[in-house]
Amino acid sequence: MTKLYFVRHGKTEWNLQGRYQGANGDSSLLPESYEQIHQLAAYLHPVHFAHCYVSPLPRAQTTAKVLLADLGQSMPVTTTVGMREFNLGKMEGMRFAEVAKRYPRELHAFRSAPADYDPTAIAGESFPELIARMQPVVTQAVAADRTGQANLLFVSHGAALVALIQSLLGTPIADMRKDGGLTNSSVTILAADSPQPPYRLIKWNDTEFLTKRPDPTDTI
Repeated sequence: MTKLYFVRHGKTEWNLQGRYQGANGDSSLLPESYEQIHQLAAYLHPVHFAHCYVSPLPRAQTTAKVLLADLGQSMPVTTTVGMREFNLGKMEGMRFAEVAKRYPRELHAFRSAPADYDPTAIAGESFPELIARMQPVVTQAVAADRTGQANLLFVSHGAALVALIQSLLGTPIADMRKDGGLTNSSVTILAADSPQPPYRLIKWNDTEFLTKRPDPTDTI
């Protein structure tokens, strides 16, 4: 059994401000986020990881750098665009309230009705497109585990990870928001008995190690 650990990056300035970052936008981690990443590392410290896969976006890169330094383990690290956040097109950089006024249909579908989400008006990425670029990163990583017992680490983004993880569990696109979102500096753990999904859920959006109680701006 290969175990997969999916980490959402630490909270950023735009997360706090209620702005969409997406695949092209980015902002710095908040000072408090470093402490939360340290807490995550302490929680994961007993686990020996064979490989880490990281989004190229700075907020994920910084999260991975701090996390791996704390873990103190020697492992290959692969930066891959497959782990990048959703391309949200024209919504990127906009505040949630502004998006709700300008693109109400797209926002509602993206957040609450994924099967109805059509990103044409915002020049964004669809759920099938996202899954098509993210899933191979994971399935190929599992296939590369010749022992069948490795622990693999993935550092990515909230909206993208929700879609990816639910797809790996065999969840239809229409139901991808059924378990809610993912919190900054959280970890979600899956088990894979073979490279091809569906996989099994062990823990969803685990934040038990964080001393600060999450607020609504921590989860997407």
